[in-house]
Amino acid sequence: MRRLLVTAALLAGCGGDPLLPPDVVARIEGRQIAYADFEAYLRENSVESGLAVESAAASRLFDQFLGEELLQRLARDRGLAAEGSSSAAALEALLAAEGSEAVSDAEVEEAYRSRAETYRRPERVRLRQILVADREAAAAALAELEAGAPFEEVAASRSQGPAASRAGDQGVLTREDLPPAFVDLIFGLETGAHSQVVPADYGYHIFQVTRRWPAESVPLEQAAPEIRERLAGERLRETRARLVEEARRRYNLRVDEKNLPFHYQGMFRDDS
Repeated sequence: MRRLLVTAALLAGCGGDPLLPPDVVARIEGRQIAYADFEAYLRENSVESGLAVESAAASRLFDQFLGEELLQRLARDRGLAAEGSSSAAALEALLAAEGSEAVSDAEVEEAYRSRAETYRRPERVRLRQILVADREAAAAALAELEAGAPFEEVAASRSQGPAASRAGDQGVLTREDLPPAFVDLIFGLETGAHSQVVPADYGYHIFQVTRRWPAESVPLEQAAPEIRERLAGERLRETRARLVEEARRRYNLRVDEKNLPFHYQGMFRDDS
């Protein structure tokens, strides 16, 4: 598969339109756009120069670049942006002129109800464990616990698992996070209680549940800011796509694919 290498060296001998300079990769209403302009766009957007990128990904980046070029032209022609304005400023001016409405409370509530499963949290526990290699070490650890030693102290001193430095803390876990053989045992423990020794193929465990949370749904009031932000982002992308399509129909855009150092697969191909 052909790849994009962001370097001018690949442009030599690309064999494009003989009437055009070999570095011209697109034209908008006759204005020539050089590959160096695309390279500058990549740098500005933190795409590292010199890295190999698959042609499909390179095509998406090139489409974004051309889309911003079209939006800048559209904003200037509408008298909304001055010559040399950034693409971000041009898009902001176009969006302001569109007067798009803010996401309403009703839209947020509908999105919440339509994706109710997303906002449901399963039952969870915070788990500690002591993991040792042999039954004798497990019995010694259990004896300390039954004599009243704090679980975290025994875990820190005796556990051989990777969480020993955290006093055996395994974090917050759901049933799906656990091996099936341990699920009922762990979720059946009372908060603060520890299990007996549990043998496994890779050692011996002792578990303790330090906290538990029932299954619950995130309330609308808590989920609303994230939903509103997501819907606003979707609306912004839809408006941007519509403006790009409007500019594409208005202006004569041509991509000179033969001058690109990758196989262009983007939306601005001329398939006629």
